[in-house]
Amino acid sequence: MFDGIEFVNKELFWLFLLLPIALLWYIITFKKQTAALKISSLKGFKITQSWLPKLKHLLFALRLLALALIITALARPQTVDVSTRTKTTRGIDIVMAIDVSASMLAKDLSPNRLEALKEVAAEFIKGRPNDRIGLVEYAGESYTRTPITSDKSIILRSLKEVRYNTIIEGGTAIGSGLATAVNRLKDSKAISKVIILLTDGVNNSGFIDPKIASELAVEYGIKTYTIGLGTNGTALSPIAILPNGDFQYGRVQVEIDEALLKEIADVTGGKYFRATNNEKLEEIYGEINKLEKTDIDEFKYYNYQEKFRPLVLIAGLFLLIEFLLRVTIFRSFV
Repeated sequence: MFDGIEFVNKELFWLFLLLPIALLWYIITFKKQTAALKISSLKGFKITQSWLPKLKHLLFALRLLALALIITALARPQTVDVSTRTKTTRGIDIVMAIDVSASMLAKDLSPNRLEALKEVAAEFIKGRPNDRIGLVEYAGESYTRTPITSDKSIILRSLKEVRYNTIIEGGTAIGSGLATAVNRLKDSKAISKVIILLTDGVNNSGFIDPKIASELAVEYGIKTYTIGLGTNGTALSPIAILPNGDFQYGRVQVEIDEALLKEIADVTGGKYFRATNNEKLEEIYGEINKLEKTDIDEFKYYNYQEKFRPLVLIAGLFLLIEFLLRVTIFRSFV
């Protein structure tokens, strides 16, 4: 009956303690309210059975019910309909610059560095429904795979298709990858612009100095988070291509230019991370996700509907019935 109903003045339910007191008082004083006539004998009187005297307790019951309804009405029952509207007040444009050189096929992460990155990056993208995201690939040169867009299905499909290929020049051009990402964001009107630059090597290719690229990022107000991907020591990495086109793997020393990545992050106001395994890589993207939050305003609208009026009307009806019965049918018995 009271599902979805809230009572504003719950403390008034203490008044229900008056009901048993009133009932006890009625029981005690009932006999005193009835006049008694003592006679020596009932012989000569015709005795008739009437149901009216037995029903006069109904008057008190109606008054008690009316009092209970009035107390409930005073507790102010109401229903609340809550509607919510959200508004994104601060959007973030993000470009993920991904190293796709042959070394990204190393197996120190499972199943390899590139596939592990794609899996974690996909979850990161799914967790940014209000932001625009773009993808940049780089090895010995760089290019934009997907311009920044709010359509997450396009980004996820494009990320899934990222793989090592021999079309772009080999090597690791960190400066070119960063510069291309900056170029995608420089005209963005977003309040916050972010690059996530990931590599597993050192800058050994390209025509753009990484320091110059980072200065461009600073000029356009773009924050850069850098991630060095690879275990400490050696990793099982591609060292040659077999006649059938498959890679031959061997133990290769992992070399990451952490000093450069830290400098890029520091200059642009970002942060450097080192991912040595799948779990650490997942934690890093989780931390970046927390650091770069989109502000969302949530507006709640409350529609209150008072429910005390029917209770008051029913209580008034009970009192009216009690009054009419008292002055008509039960007049000679009350």
